[in-house]
Formats: sequence, structure tokens, C-alpha cells
Amino acid sequence: QLQLVESGGGLVQPGGSLRLSCAASGSTLDDYALGWFRQAPGKEREGVSWISVRGGSTDYADSVKGRFTISRDNAKATVYLQMNSLKPEDTGVYVCAAVETKWEDAYFVDEDAYDDWGQGTQVTVSS
Repeated sequence: QLQLVESGGGLVQPGGSLRLSCAASGSTLDDYALGWFRQAPGKEREGVSWISVRGGSTDYADSVKGRFTISRDNAKATVYLQMNSLKPEDTGVYVCAAVETKWEDAYFVDEDAYDDWGQGTQVTVSS
């Protein structure tokens, strides 16, 4: 049973940076595409960034392009989200998700594609 645990959230001022991590246990991530999603208070969950099994394909929501970078280290069974130039509207609970796939170059934008979810880490951007 794959388990995902996020870390790295916190309170940061606008313009600041955070690096989120999502570590897997119970299985390696060698056959999983991964995604980061977030949910702000009173809003629906939205996709932030996605990465393929080997990390060769990535994508980002328009709202974070140029500011966030997703990466993964399969040897450490961990996926990262580097967040720079943070804005108050980036505030929310950030959750990582995984889906097992045989397509190494595919990533999945639709949250319904994902089978395994972490509990999330809170990111608050405020002065």
C-alpha cells in the first residue's frame, strides 16, 4: 500500500520561497506518475503541477508557470515542488498524489486519475 507524506509547508511572506517534499513509503515510485494539487479555503481543489514516471514530462497550471518547479528523485521515492515568488493566492493545503501507469512519458492533469493521496501540508503566504 503506497503512502504519501508531504512536508515543507509553512508561513512565508509574499515573494518568498518554499520547497515542498512528498515522500512515499510502502512502495517505490518507479511506476507512478505524480501530481501536486492544492485547495484554498472555500475553494475547490485545483491542480498545480504534474510529472511523468521518469520526470521527462512536466506541466504546470497557468497560475504557477515560471514560478514553481516540480521534480522527482525515484531513488529517494520523493517528489518535490519548488515554489518561488509566492503570492497570497498561493495559500492553501498542498497535496501530492500518485497514479501507477505503464506509460513512462505520461502525466495526468485530472485528479480523478489518481489513486493515492497524501494528507497535505499547509502553505500560507502572508505579510
